[in-house]
Amino acid sequence: MNNLIPMVIEQTARGERSYDIFSRLLNDRIVMLNGTVTNDTASLIIAQMLFLESTDPNKDIHLYINSPGGSVTDGFAIMDTMNNIKCDVSTISIGQSGSAASLLLASGKKGKRFALKNSEILIHQPSISGGLQGQATDIKIHSDWLEKTKAKLNGIYSELTGQPLKKIEEDMERDRYMSAEEAKEYGLIDEILLSRR
Repeated sequence: MNNLIPMVIEQTARGERSYDIFSRLLNDRIVMLNGTVTNDTASLIIAQMLFLESTDPNKDIHLYINSPGGSVTDGFAIMDTMNNIKCDVSTISIGQSGSAASLLLASGKKGKRFALKNSEILIHQPSISGGLQGQATDIKIHSDWLEKTKAKLNGIYSELTGQPLKKIEEDMERDRYMSAEEAKEYGLIDEILLSRR
């Protein structure tokens, strides 16, 4: 995969300097979430945000999201970091922001949550993937945790969107796909980016 990452060459006072494209974007305070939200991707995103905060706590960070979602606990880790750092985090959905990724999209600084016009946004209740096994007591522990997480997510989405908790609970019961326009009306984003021209 590393062979597919383009390099950027810049002229400096000391000569040429080459960067991989993601390092160059980080220089412009752009962080990319591509693919599934996992412990590894969360660690990378959190580290980049903390680094950018340390370089200038007064400048915005721009989080570009193209993700089907993933681990809700890793999503919470990114969201909590976004809320804990001094920098405003602007979120931009490109392609898709599903599940845990829609939580991150909505967690951007109010007024700075965007989507490109053909983005797809998905909200739904949390789930456990992979065959859950074990004793009845252990399965109940997981089930109870899932119910608590579901209630926590519903409350967070209600706060972020301004939607009544009852509506969030109904909408999150099954997969709820939204266009960028629908996500704006729902309160997940603030604006649709049509063109930089």
